[in-house]
Amino acid sequence: MLFEKAVIVPPFKKANPMPNEACFLYVLDGKYDSISEKEQLKLHTHESVLMKCGSYLSEMYTTGDSQKYEAIAVHFYPDILQKVYDHEIPAFLKPQNSASNMSMGKINSDILIHKYIESILFYFDNQQLVNEEILILKLKEIILLLNQTKNAPNIRNVLSNLFNPTTYTFREIVEAHVYSNISTSELAHLTNRSLSSFKREFEKIYNSSPAAYIKDKKLERAARYLKSSELRTSNIAYDCGFSDAAHFSKSFKKKYGVSPSIYRVNQIDKSMGQL
Repeated sequence: MLFEKAVIVPPFKKANPMPNEACFLYVLDGKYDSISEKEQLKLHTHESVLMKCGSYLSEMYTTGDSQKYEAIAVHFYPDILQKVYDHEIPAFLKPQNSASNMSMGKINSDILIHKYIESILFYFDNQQLVNEEILILKLKEIILLLNQTKNAPNIRNVLSNLFNPTTYTFREIVEAHVYSNISTSELAHLTNRSLSSFKREFEKIYNSSPAAYIKDKKLERAARYLKSSELRTSNIAYDCGFSDAAHFSKSFKKKYGVSPSIYRVNQIDKSMGQL
């Protein structure tokens, strides 16, 4: 499948492994969160992203009065591109040595991309007009357009490494998502391990269970925020990866002996006493 139209009733969350393909995704309606081994990216309606091969988590939401999430995806496979460019693959698609490890490139509102999506929607509505030659032309067209977008340098970096997955260590992936609101099983997916294998490796490296270590790191970060910022407690909870403010307060009190609000007052009092 090269071209895909998805209509989903959110919220919807799934693992999205792409070991041997890359993908261009355009959001027609709704919001899309993409999490890779070390990056997180949020898309809104009429925004798009180019993702090279790797492991991802995808989450879809609605916006405004709409009750659905809708998107167009173009899938890239190395063997298909080799056939499409039967003479020579363009230079910007060839692997390059780059200091950047970007796995995703966000494409902000771009009129050329909008017009391209309109043409793709036309063919979805008139599938009897589609043939192999048109598919090849539309595949080449989006690749050329991506190479000309406003943030072309980042996109070119992703294009030139579409099928070269970046290798990260287990620790790098874990530390990149300590404060993300993702489950242990989802974190295991990003490391390309089963849940049981992930837990064994985690305990070997950190001498702790994933749940205990990650919660402790989140609470330590929250304590730093309470000391140094005037953010509301609920905002600190969400910024530190807690999905529920009440659960955050209960966990914080268990670790520090007092509620977050009392902890903040105590820190202020200590600071005043040192003046």
